[in-house]
Amino acid sequence: MEGHKMAVIAAAEELVQKVMGTWDSSHDPFHAFRVRDLALSLASEENIPPDSLLVVELAALLHDVDDYKYAARGEKALNNLESFLKEHNVKLEIAEAVVKIVTSIGFKEELGATGHDPISPEFAVVQDADRLDAIGAIGIARCFTYGGSHNRRMHDPAEAPRTSLTKSDYASGDVHPTTINHFHEKLLKLKDLMKSQAGKRRAKQRHEYMLSFLVQFQEEWEGVC
Repeated sequence: MEGHKMAVIAAAEELVQKVMGTWDSSHDPFHAFRVRDLALSLASEENIPPDSLLVVELAALLHDVDDYKYAARGEKALNNLESFLKEHNVKLEIAEAVVKIVTSIGFKEELGATGHDPISPEFAVVQDADRLDAIGAIGIARCFTYGGSHNRRMHDPAEAPRTSLTKSDYASGDVHPTTINHFHEKLLKLKDLMKSQAGKRRAKQRHEYMLSFLVQFQEEWEGVC
């Protein structure tokens, strides 16, 4: 059993390298590995039982292997997650839990939602880990990397952030917000969307770091410092 588990994790790491290795560094294999490490660390703080850690680790590792943003660009017709779970004979209950987490953790899934179904502790730590990697110093770096790779403008004072986003608005490829506006439209909202107590604790410092960065950015943009 333990040998199969280790083999599945090693294969998941290999798939991440294969699929995400050519993507820009905002969504490269290192992102998946950081999310895995964060999720396992949060799981430890949340006292998630050892029997559930395979769900946490696989969901964290594989959460972006079918990322719609890259599939939409025609780089690959993505259907990696379920194929992987079947190919490696992952137990049905584990596979179903992983798929449910991966297909539900995205920010766009919460936009416009009128209520929330009960969530599992495993879901909470994987989603929080992914969101922690989107904020703080790493989050700032990833945001500008993604914006640059998509030829987005860094900032335009005449373009206000969208104050009310729907799921279709967020997923649309027709709108290209500036990188600074992405902070206001998404990243600054993530602290209050954390699900686990451990995630909430860690998000505070990263959130404050982003706020201080944005103040400094604006002052430099205006030439006042």
